[in-house]
Amino acid sequence: MDKKERKLRIFVDTSVFGGCFDDEFRTASERFFEQVKNGLFTVVVSDTVIKELEKSPEEVKKLFASIPEVALEVVSITAEIENLRDAYLANKIVTEKYFDDAEHIAAATISKTDIIISWNFKHIVNFNRIKKYNGVNLLQGYGELAIHSPSEVIENEG
Repeated sequence: MDKKERKLRIFVDTSVFGGCFDDEFRTASERFFEQVKNGLFTVVVSDTVIKELEKSPEEVKKLFASIPEVALEVVSITAEIENLRDAYLANKIVTEKYFDDAEHIAAATISKTDIIISWNFKHIVNFNRIKKYNGVNLLQGYGELAIHSPSEVIENEG
């Protein structure tokens, strides 16, 4: 990597960690975390992701613990994040039941990550919801957020 090239700061939701242990998502998830360990990306998580990971199986917790400290950034949930999350809920992008998903998007937006990645195709990586999240972001004075699956951001050889 060129010294002037900045590592992408990627907000990673809980599904990506669990994806390493799921047949459908294993290959791309493992490749993503391999590239993190090789210094290509910085993983950004929030307090909310950490709370969700605490309820995860041991192998998921071990995966999280294996991320090098220099490649990890933890975002605390602030009033600003809560306000943006509440704006998503008020605009019915997701219901209260999916409060944490809205909080992931808000934390990624407020912390100005380059991308958020997720395997949650219903509430996060969803064309119509992405438009709505970004519409609220713009109305609230924030920029648009790139939202993708891990397979869309990993570096492929060749």
